[in-house]
Amino acid sequence: MHNRFFVWIGVVMIIIGGVYSIYETPVDAIPDLSENQVIVYTEWMGRNPKIMEDQITYPLVSNLQGIPKIKSIRASSMFGMSFIFVVFKDEADIYWARTRVLERLNYAQKQLPAGITPTLGPDGTGVGHVFWYTLDAPNYDLGELRALQDWYVKFALQNVDGVSEVASFGGFQKQYQIAINPYKLLYFDVPLMDVTRAVAANNKDVGGSLFEFNSTGYMIRGLGYIENIEDIRQIAVGNYKNISIKIKDIATVQMSSDLRLGITEENGTGEVVGGIVVSRYGENAKDVIERVKEKIKEVEKGLPEGVKFKIAYDRSDLINETIETLKESVLEEVIVVSCVVLLFLFHFGSGFVCILNIILSMLIGFILMKLFGVTSNIMSMGGIALAVGDLVDSSIVMSENAYRQLANRILKK
Repeated sequence: MHNRFFVWIGVVMIIIGGVYSIYETPVDAIPDLSENQVIVYTEWMGRNPKIMEDQITYPLVSNLQGIPKIKSIRASSMFGMSFIFVVFKDEADIYWARTRVLERLNYAQKQLPAGITPTLGPDGTGVGHVFWYTLDAPNYDLGELRALQDWYVKFALQNVDGVSEVASFGGFQKQYQIAINPYKLLYFDVPLMDVTRAVAANNKDVGGSLFEFNSTGYMIRGLGYIENIEDIRQIAVGNYKNISIKIKDIATVQMSSDLRLGITEENGTGEVVGGIVVSRYGENAKDVIERVKEKIKEVEKGLPEGVKFKIAYDRSDLINETIETLKESVLEEVIVVSCVVLLFLFHFGSGFVCILNIILSMLIGFILMKLFGVTSNIMSMGGIALAVGDLVDSSIVMSENAYRQLANRILKK
């Protein structure tokens, strides 16, 4: 009452800070309750879980011990794969944690078998799968659609701001397969490792020197990338009685698909190919989905004729419905509480103070949510909706007390 100027300055600052926090606070449908963790993934195909545990998982876990702010380390070894989950304390920054884990992995590299490189998982969370899509193309086979997804669509969507990873699913992954005949290897006396080294050595370009001719320099390079099946068949792997032995003499080369452990089907209509867009840690899921949709419109222009995107899961629909429901609930509660206050106090000024208290309290709540990194989701917004009825109690008591004291002062005069 005696410092109205400063009170109004505080009210204006709360309004500005609250409105800013409402627009800047990340919005999602559900709260992110996943742990603050970094996933280390290592692949060594063909090895059983015992070998993976002894030669991959144990050395990595041993070297990851001692990193600051670690809460726990969990590991899992399976056929051909090793997963290590490094769980950090909640106050640790996720990108700082990934950097420290990467430093230890570089040191532990020398203890692993040759050619094995552990990699970090995406910088997303357990609820980061915000958008799923499929490629709708009736006249294309699953191998063509998977190649289109892996070599065009995936790379385009990964450039969207806020996207951590685009994981492909479904279809057939094309690969060259060399089916070696062991009896021919024995007959021509060609070791299996020589075949492996020959295929690897013949699938790369090599650089040469500079050739000068008539005061002109020509760069020399050898073209060695495999372009088709016939290139593989012509690779030399050894000699037998002064005759060059080639891949086609000891093996059958074919184009086929990688081994599949499952299929992806949509609504019982058959197999489909698509991708999962994973949002980065701390990103606004609603904004990420909107940017992905804008990018899809651009990518769709470059797709082959007859291929188009089909949305399988879009969390923005749930986010928008959640926000609208909570808006309606909060608005209804504010109206009901305001009417009750005005009816019982029967004084517009007192009622206005109570209503202003509700609005300012909600804005302060959004400011605190922004400061503490709490997203606007169904739980946090639901808490605000439930607290509206309690917010008005203190303001009614104080307004009634101020009104009574002012009335008594007037009566005394």
